[in-house]
Order: sequence, then C-alpha cells, then structure tokens
Amino acid sequence: MALQLLQKLRNKHFLSLAGNGIMSVLGMLNMIILYRALPVAGIGMWVFFLSILLLVDTFRSGFLTTAFIKFYAGANAARKREVVGSAWFIGGVITGVLVAINVPAYFFSTWFKNPSVVLFIEWFGIIYLASLPYFIASCVVQAEQRFDQLLCIRFLSQGFFILFVMVMAFTKTATLQNIIYAYLGGAALTSVFTLVMGWARIANFGDRTWACIKEIFHFGKFSVGTTLSSNLFGTSNTMIINFMLGPSALAIFNLGQRLMEIIEIPLRSFAATGMPELSAAFNAGDRQKVIDTMKRYTGLITMALLPACLGAVVLADVAIHIIGGEKYVNSEAANIMRLFMTFALLYPLDRFFALTLDVIHQPKINFIKVLIMLAASVIASVTGIYLTGSVYGVAIAGVIPTLIGVGVGYWGLNRFQPFSIWSVFSTGYAEAITFIRAYWTKLTIHKAQ
Repeated sequence: MALQLLQKLRNKHFLSLAGNGIMSVLGMLNMIILYRALPVAGIGMWVFFLSILLLVDTFRSGFLTTAFIKFYAGANAARKREVVGSAWFIGGVITGVLVAINVPAYFFSTWFKNPSVVLFIEWFGIIYLASLPYFIASCVVQAEQRFDQLLCIRFLSQGFFILFVMVMAFTKTATLQNIIYAYLGGAALTSVFTLVMGWARIANFGDRTWACIKEIFHFGKFSVGTTLSSNLFGTSNTMIINFMLGPSALAIFNLGQRLMEIIEIPLRSFAATGMPELSAAFNAGDRQKVIDTMKRYTGLITMALLPACLGAVVLADVAIHIIGGEKYVNSEAANIMRLFMTFALLYPLDRFFALTLDVIHQPKINFIKVLIMLAASVIASVTGIYLTGSVYGVAIAGVIPTLIGVGVGYWGLNRFQPFSIWSVFSTGYAEAITFIRAYWTKLTIHKAQ
C-alpha cells in the first residue's frame, strides 16, 4: 500500500506542486525569522534589495526559460545538446554584461544616498554569477519534466539560505550584510551541486550553434519583455512605497501580501506541467484542444483556490501575528492581505491566458498587454497613495492591471479560437465535481475492503 501511494505521488503534477510548496514554506519560515531578527526598516531594505535583484535577473530568466522549454521539449538528442549549449552561451553573455555593469557601478556606489540601492550595487553581479549554473540546470530538468530534480534544486537553494539565517538568528549575528552573504552562499552551493550532478550540462557548451542562438534570441526578445514587465508590477509597487512612504511601510505591505503564496504555489506548479500539454496540442494543430486544456487547468485551479481565499480573508489577523509577530498585529498588514485575497481568484485567468498566448506563438500580444498593465499599475498605485496616504491605496489599485490582463488575454485567445469566459468556470466546476466523486468512490471502496 505504501509503495502504491509513493508511486501515485511521483507524478509530475504532485512533484511540481511539492517543489513550489516546499519553496513557499521555506520562504515563509525564512520571513518569520527575518521579521523577528531585523527591525521594521531593516526588513523594508531587504525587501527592496531582493525585489530589484529578482527584477534584473528577469533579463536572464525571461530570455531563456520559456524559449528553452519550447525548443528543448520533444527534440532529438543532438538538438537538445544544441539548445543547452546555446542557452549556456546566452545566459553567460547576459550574466557577463551584468557583471561588467556591476564593476564600475561598485566604485560609484557612494554617490547614492539610499542604503538599499547601495547594497544592490555592491552585490548584484557576483550573485548573478553564482546562480547561473543552477538556473540553467532548472531549465533543463523542467524541460525534461524531471520535477523530482527540480524539487531538489529548489529545496537546496532555499534550504541553504534559511539554514544560514537560522544560525545567525540563534547566534544574534543577523544583520542585513550577513543576510546577503547567506543568500550568496546558498546560490553558490546549489550551483556547485548541479554542476557535480551533471544537471547543468555545462559540457554541452561546445554544442552551441549560431542558428540555435538566434532562434532562442528571437523568441526570447518577446518573452523577456513580458516576464520583465510582469515582474515590474511588484517591483514598481516596492519602489513607489519605498520612496513615497518609506521602508517601514514597505515592510508592512510586503507582510500583508506574503500569503499570496497560497495562490502562487498552484499557479506556478500547474503552469509548469500545463505548458507541455498546451504545446503538444498546438503542435498537433488541434486548436479546440488547446482551449479545452487551458479551460480545464484554469477552471479547476480557480475552484480549488476559492476555499483558500475565503479562509485567508477570515484568518488574516492570525496569519499576520504568526508571520510578523506582535509588532505587526495592529498594522495595516491584515487588511492588505484581505484586499489582495478578495480579487486573487482572477489570477488563474490572467496567468493561463498569458501562458496560452505564448504557446500559440503570440508573445507580442502578451508583451503589449503587460506594458499596458504596468502603466495602469503605476498610475493607479501613485494615485492610490495620493488619495489615501497609506499602503491601502496600492493594495486597492492592484485589481486594475489584473482586470486589464484578463480582458486583453481573453481577446487574444478568442482571435485564435472563440470561447466564452464563463465556460472556464463551468469547466472548472465540472472537473472539480468529477474529481471529488472519483476520490469519494475510491475512498468508499477502500473502506469496504
């Protein structure tokens, strides 16, 4: 029985979900420790530093991740080696450019007055260099649908970091500078592991070709714009709050939206497993199957998230107390969390509409859509702070770009194959009922035996 259960759990959906779940749980644990170890302003500086770091890294991940999976999945052995080598070349060039920018910027870091900006300038180049091998390895194992290996990579990258932070918390040595050392150390150790295991496939660097490099580049130039612009939503809010309200307000806002991981875990997981299915249907020329697959994933995830969102709204105060501690109990964090969870059920529509547009070779629509969403987000957030004088304005403004994303994505997909947006929810409801009935039947049979 135990062996059968283990075999059932070793499917791509569970492993992808587990990988994202482990990352989120470890990230949540890390935040619990950091929010108690650092002052409110220090947390705000760390959030700003990490947001800018992840934003700039989008030039690499946005260029390569989707393009790599698209050209690697289903290819023959020679083509796979060519794609890996070409990805190493592009990733290396992007990383080299960032390091080259970092060197002169480091010597002029004293010109900047904001301490968060100074920290970023001092450290971003070496962190990107240290993380390159495990980033390439993540692309490879995801394209091969080896979500067990992807789980391992994610666990190590977050696990090393949180281990170092825990040691600093217990030894009372947790400072912002030491936390950056811990982040760098976690990235470097994970990269060494992937190189030793052979998952990074650095030996395939010699198999690169200019033709393949150009293919990845021309596809990636649109996907990087989409990914970069998407990440700019959170980063633009971070910048706006940091410079208009200060790092303490940023710490409170970040805490309030922290439990959005409840939404992001299944979205990231099923996006990773759904993309190969969508691509296979599109490559087979079956337009209706592309839309049906998209509706099945989107609708089912929306139904699954409904009770989670309701629970998060009711228990927001408890969650904030657990994560942030006493000093955040009477802050705006709990209400910010409630606001985000109220319209979070729109996120599956936005995410899978965008993913499907990429699959059907319409990344340009995604790119233009995200630019419009970004402009709307910045205008709405600045206006919200101006009208409310608090982080509530930013939280309320968040619904505007989401609605724009859903609307444009729906328009783009309807040009490809017409469907009703309400059919997404009816499909999800039907899938959920079928799943529950099947599970209940198995459970009844098992008890009868």
